Amino acid sequence: MSDAVITRFAPSPTGFLHIGGARTALFNWLFARRHGGRMLLRIEDTDRERSTPGAIAAILDGLSWLDLGWDGEVVYQFSRAARHREIAESLLASGAAYYCFASAQELDEMREAARRDGRPIRYDGRWRDRDPAEAPPGAKPVIRLRAPAEGETVVEDEVQGRVVWQNKDLDDIVLLRSDGTPTYMLAVVVDDHDMEVTHVIRGDDHLTNAARQTQIYDALSWRVPRLAHIPLIHGADGAKLSKRHGALGVEAYRALGYLPSAMRNYLVRLGWSHGDQEVFTTEEMSAAFGLSAVGRSPARFDVAKLDNLNGVYIRQTGDEELVSRIEDILPDIGAATGAPATLDAAQRSRLTAAMPGLKERGRTLVELVQSAYFVHANRPLDLDEKARALLDGPGRARLAALVPLLGAVDDWSTGAIEVAVRAFADESGLKLGQVAQPLRAALTGRATSPGLFDVMVVLGRDEALARIVDQASPATAAPG
Repeated sequence: MSDAVITRFAPSPTGFLHIGGARTALFNWLFARRHGGRMLLRIEDTDRERSTPGAIAAILDGLSWLDLGWDGEVVYQFSRAARHREIAESLLASGAAYYCFASAQELDEMREAARRDGRPIRYDGRWRDRDPAEAPPGAKPVIRLRAPAEGETVVEDEVQGRVVWQNKDLDDIVLLRSDGTPTYMLAVVVDDHDMEVTHVIRGDDHLTNAARQTQIYDALSWRVPRLAHIPLIHGADGAKLSKRHGALGVEAYRALGYLPSAMRNYLVRLGWSHGDQEVFTTEEMSAAFGLSAVGRSPARFDVAKLDNLNGVYIRQTGDEELVSRIEDILPDIGAATGAPATLDAAQRSRLTAAMPGLKERGRTLVELVQSAYFVHANRPLDLDEKARALLDGPGRARLAALVPLLGAVDDWSTGAIEVAVRAFADESGLKLGQVAQPLRAALTGRATSPGLFDVMVVLGRDEALARIVDQASPATAAPG
């Protein structure tokens, strides 16, 4: 394949960039990269009532976060309305389209009759061969395509294979509305042609559109791009994807603590396979991606698999980068996790130092923040229920007895601290856990944490000892 491959991602800005749209963008982006081509971005904003600046911003932000850069300037479909009208009028002049003066009432009656008779709802062609002079005075017509009434319309789809429609089952679609605005069907064909798009990769909910758009291409004697209609995404239970399955905007996944590299990797495996490989670098995806490996069955979105994959990426990501990404989302998640909206220099330094231990368990950035409570917490710590239970009974007395021994440790390192704690446990006739558990509760406010001695080093001598003293009680009895 030549380097002239041009794909396009063409979302409608009526809401957020959802998971299905993000995967479509990724497939277009990868296909273009694989063949040394370009991916263009077109915002299909012809629906003026539903298109919003906020939705456009969400789409652009989502693509940027996923690092799916487009080539050239963004094309806004509405701004090309004059070009669309020009093409509709050229079809009218050539006889490939005609004026239709059917009223709204006539169209309603047509639909009702079709429903009553159990027929597909289609325009019956009543103005196809009538003279416009017969139109009622003042009637404003639409322009309809004079579609072929016999024969077949065939699409050789890169994913779905050969798909055939009988022309008698396809009606004469509207190209230009009575107010002079173009329809989606016409605008898409004209834009793809003018933008020299070679491959249209989109969801298979557009498959019937492909037949109608092919008829417009044929009427204009334009080359039809290569078409690839990819299956939609379902939930893990096989039902149509909904919010309960995770059908959120891409920006929501950012706030939930997913890494863009992990999202790209997860999305590429929704409907595309490459042997048994599950984890791909961006370079590996770009080198391997092809439409022949896209399946025809709906992909299944599984949040548990996404969490596990995100955990793999977290462990592979540098500590500084993880901290930076956490800082990006803290304004959104801080209140819910007990973390500050911003980190001061000391908190940032502690979080970076703690990251090697934190990221071994965390599956999302939010989980890392929750596990890092001890890093940003202010004294006295707010202990959770399990931590309080660990300090009940002899726990606080053991801490009090341990304070002078830890205060005498000169080399505040994991090894030296561990030696001191183990020696105390041995001398007191205790198991290490009987000392370590209340110690962890006092230092972190939680019953689980990264390695205890690592936590103590991250906190530093003064802060660690101060937290222990906060939770200790006078050693009035033997610590055992």
